[in-house]
Amino acid sequence: MTSEKTQSKNLKIAVVGDIHDQWEAEDGIALKHLGVDLVLFVGDFGNESVEVVRAIAALDIPKAAVMGNHDAWYSATEWGRKKCPYDRSKEDWVQEQLDLLGSSQVGYSKLDFPEWQLTVVGGRPFTWGGPEWKFAEISRERYGVTSLEESSDRIVAAVKSAAYETIIFLGHNGPSGLGDRPEDPCGKDWHPIGGDFGDPDFGAAISQALTAGKTIPLVTFGHMHHTLRHTKKVLRTPVFRSPEGTIYLNAARVPRIVEDNGEKLRNFSIVNLEAGVVSQVSLVCVGNDFQVASEEIFYKRSASVVQSA
Repeated sequence: MTSEKTQSKNLKIAVVGDIHDQWEAEDGIALKHLGVDLVLFVGDFGNESVEVVRAIAALDIPKAAVMGNHDAWYSATEWGRKKCPYDRSKEDWVQEQLDLLGSSQVGYSKLDFPEWQLTVVGGRPFTWGGPEWKFAEISRERYGVTSLEESSDRIVAAVKSAAYETIIFLGHNGPSGLGDRPEDPCGKDWHPIGGDFGDPDFGAAISQALTAGKTIPLVTFGHMHHTLRHTKKVLRTPVFRSPEGTIYLNAARVPRIVEDNGEKLRNFSIVNLEAGVVSQVSLVCVGNDFQVASEEIFYKRSASVVQSA
């Protein structure tokens, strides 16, 4: 039987920002109480935190995930390997995470959702961000990718293999092109201050998908935290709406679980999709009773936009 949500093509999406080991059984319960249809994870589950990923993999809600730089913290670089707490000749925590997530891990891949007639396409897994091809060992070893151009081609290949024309892009770091101020969604907030630290390969792939006529209501990511390193006076801009109408959401509200007078507040970004268009983006905090304790609306589609859509 077709559900009412499928008929109306309304979709409630939760985007879980950088977790950094802050995931508990209560988070899964909270998502059930929020009544979300789909959960998107932007990576940085922890420093190769297999048990966190194991818990998320067991979540019985439709989901997609990408891996962040911390998810290969002890494997991607020489300095990380020197700090590795396990014997890398006998164990591979990076691969364990990938195996646990299985097809829901969409880095350089895609996952089709027939019930909503949309495909989630993943950007570069384990990205550290920025305009240069740095920390490249993990991309070469795991995926045979050795340049930004090859990386973009892999993402575009995933787009071409998508079953549906409506694409949601999911990345760890966001794409380049969203501004070069430190408070922009992917702006550089450490010295020297300023500069676009988005991923050029991700940006190029999204541009090619738009040129190919794909419908892209949402591009979501994390990595660049909402608090800026150089000032406490300004927070990072979480949402950007492109001239094409695509909503770009940085969901990295870190720490994602805070305590307030003995109550734990756990945050989720909520995206409402109506007939394939984002109608609202908000950040909700869920309390101990699994009710919404606060809601901050980042974007709401205006009446004029609705009429012209």
